[in-house]
Amino acid sequence: MQFETRFREPIARGSVDLTFRRWKRPQAVAGNTYRTAAGRLVVDDVRVVAAGDITDGEARRAGYPSAAALVADPRGDAALPVYRVAFHPAPGPDPRDELAAGPDLSDDEAGAILAKLVRLDRASAPGPGAQAALALGAAKPGGGAGRPGPHLGQELLGFKLNVRKLKNLGLTISLGTGYRLSPRGQAFLRRGV
Repeated sequence: MQFETRFREPIARGSVDLTFRRWKRPQAVAGNTYRTAAGRLVVDDVRVVAAGDITDGEARRAGYPSAAALVADPRGDAALPVYRVAFHPAPGPDPRDELAAGPDLSDDEAGAILAKLVRLDRASAPGPGAQAALALGAAKPGGGAGRPGPHLGQELLGFKLNVRKLKNLGLTISLGTGYRLSPRGQAFLRRGV
């Protein structure tokens, strides 16, 4: 799920714990944890509601001053159903951060990472690039994700997808702008695999 920047802090604090979306079909599942720019969120409930049934209290929980303001805001086709999504911040640290912090790799872990990168590159719709993005991260730490893509022959969205794949493997760390290699990513590159 994506949220406007203005909602990130209130979500992280827990003062915003609802969102309303116009979807053709549900894009979130109760019980699942989602990574968002506001942090990891656990979805508690997803249901279709009539826009006219949204209360002012629910609107405030969604970060709006009133139900009327909320109903006027959702993007998308007004003919689509409105989904009410309740969520809360996921407890504990992001497992990817814990994985990324590990500066040591066994031979088995390095081999598994290499095999995964090869599979990711083969299956990548935007084309190979996960390994190249990793190498570029080593060469230009903190580089903005918008700049490196063309150097790799990739569109911006394809490049960002590859960087997210690397983060899921614990190889990169997101910065305010761009990314850098994690201790795990540096250890992987040091091995020269």
